[in-house]
Amino acid sequence: MDTDALTADLLRELRATRPYPALSLTMPTHRKAPDNAQDPVRLRNLMAEAGHRLEADPEVSREVRAALQAQLERAAAEVDPRGALDSLVILATTEEYRIWRLPRVAPERVVFSDTFLTRNLVAAKAQTRPFRVLTLAADHATLWIGTGDGIRPEETGGFPLTAPKEPPNPQREERIGDTPSTFTDEETRNFFRTVDEKLRAVLADDPRPLYLMGLAPALALLDEVGAASASAVGRVAKGAPADLPPAEVLRELRPALAEGARQAAAQVDTRLDHARSAHTFAGGLDEVWAAVREGRAGLVAVEEHFQATARVTDEHLEPVPEGTTQSADGQVREDVVDELVESALDGGADVVFVEDGSLDGHGRIAAALRY
Repeated sequence: MDTDALTADLLRELRATRPYPALSLTMPTHRKAPDNAQDPVRLRNLMAEAGHRLEADPEVSREVRAALQAQLERAAAEVDPRGALDSLVILATTEEYRIWRLPRVAPERVVFSDTFLTRNLVAAKAQTRPFRVLTLAADHATLWIGTGDGIRPEETGGFPLTAPKEPPNPQREERIGDTPSTFTDEETRNFFRTVDEKLRAVLADDPRPLYLMGLAPALALLDEVGAASASAVGRVAKGAPADLPPAEVLRELRPALAEGARQAAAQVDTRLDHARSAHTFAGGLDEVWAAVREGRAGLVAVEEHFQATARVTDEHLEPVPEGTTQSADGQVREDVVDELVESALDGGADVVFVEDGSLDGHGRIAAALRY
């Protein structure tokens, strides 16, 4: 799966308690040859580690071990190195498996628990800045979901929508003297009301930045008949045929996405500046970690490629020598930044990823506090 498939409902499902042992396997991968040739070998090594640990676990019966290893084998057989991004996550139980390819590095880990490990999924989704696009014409509306790397039609909430075909009405034409203008016709207005209603429901269930694409009269009518369009962060005044390919949608959208990213970065800078003035600012990994754990972080800004390994001591983070790996007692965390991002989002904070180097003076991570 891609990170844009990680909805709030799916995340709740992944975090649900399961019969022990639920397996979470994570590992870094490579997008291109020749580096990606090593990925199948690393995956096999992690699978062997999982097998050895299952055999040594007195809580795992022979039947459970065989069933879980069979699911893991099926998952591994489905992994295609040609589709790799920056990391691979496999989640498996005795009855199912799920594969995630993430555009963010995750450490090499095998975890057995009664829930799945989700921190790397959540952090990767936050980093990709997922968005939606509504392409709109008088007789159809398509909702797209995407990131800067790609876009696809989203079949949810009743989308895509097509206006009902109304038969010609000669008597109506005689009364008004002509056929009605497309965007003043009452049937079109009713269709746009339906689009607005369904769009508001989708955004309420899974909020993401919204962009609109369509002819200017179509966008104006959507503004007039509903409320969903008011939240749009960008617009592209262009025709939106029903068969517009994803690559074309993304190409036309690029300038609006760039402007949206610029505005978002400016808003982050402003919020951090206000926090410094109000003495509600935290900078550096340990300070931000403490603020997130205490529920005080309202905004967390993280540099795009910031990854860190740290030791947790008395609820504070201490740096460790480069090359240190996750410890069995859980005190050393290889993916502590991803863990922090997940905790911040769970606590209701806004999490944004910013350009590398923009937070150099603050240890590559900063927060605006609620108090």
